[in-house]
Amino acid sequence: MRSAATPSQTHWIQRYQYRPTHAAPRGESRSAQRRALRDPRGGLPSGRHRDPTRTAPAGPARLALACGVLCCLGLVATIESRNAIDPPTERPAVAASLVDDATRLRDEAASRSRARVSPSPTKAVAKPSPTPSKSPAPVKTTTTPKATAKPTPTKPAAPALPVPVADLTQAQMNNAAAIVKVGKTLEFSRWGMIIAVATAMQESDLYNLASDVLPESLDYPHEGVGSDHDSVGLFQQRPSSGWGAVADLMRPAYAAEQFYNALANVSGWPDMALTEAAQAVQVSAYPDAYAKHEGRATTVVDALLG
Repeated sequence: MRSAATPSQTHWIQRYQYRPTHAAPRGESRSAQRRALRDPRGGLPSGRHRDPTRTAPAGPARLALACGVLCCLGLVATIESRNAIDPPTERPAVAASLVDDATRLRDEAASRSRARVSPSPTKAVAKPSPTPSKSPAPVKTTTTPKATAKPTPTKPAAPALPVPVADLTQAQMNNAAAIVKVGKTLEFSRWGMIIAVATAMQESDLYNLASDVLPESLDYPHEGVGSDHDSVGLFQQRPSSGWGAVADLMRPAYAAEQFYNALANVSGWPDMALTEAAQAVQVSAYPDAYAKHEGRATTVVDALLG
């Protein structure tokens, strides 16, 4: 369905509509002119008003001419409608606006690309602390230990031997020193030590004696052999009388301790004479024999006590 012609199209139709090139005679009325225009042979003037030199176009040519006119009218109508909506005076402004918009979009795209490309401010990156590398597991190697000479244990220095006095030998002086040492340990007085040394001078002459009656006594260190029954050691104490075992009595320190213990059991011994105190312990067949050794015993004890 064709739409109605716009005012612009009507203008162009009226402008290009066929009109006779000559005017009607003056005597004819306008109705006669209109009849002349409505000639059934193609709209050309008839009768005497027709131009004998002009021929009417054929049918196909007329159709082509009409189509061309309609195309031109449509093009003109399109141009006029665009001009009515968008006047030509505003086109430069719109074009400028489009150019500005295009420029702005290009700048924004460039700025965004720069923002993406520009490197971010470098931050100080803390260096990772070095991780301790695991040391390889030690390879166990079996090595045969070399035979090393064992250090010889140093023996403690022997105590200085006491200097012999009162015509005693070194062995006699050593035994006298053992008797004095035990007396000091048991907290006996000087007088008690003198009684003990004098008694040993009388019984064994300050020698550690074994007994030929007790062959066992010969198995232990000794400095001579006696024959007075089963008496052994410095104080010639008898195992059979309850003084102790042979092995113990053959040690000078043990024999001296047994004598001091027996002396301590003698009532009032500190006030007794030397021979009385010694006889009370030893119960000898010769009770007065101990007295003669008091001087020498005193010299030896004083030398050992310093």
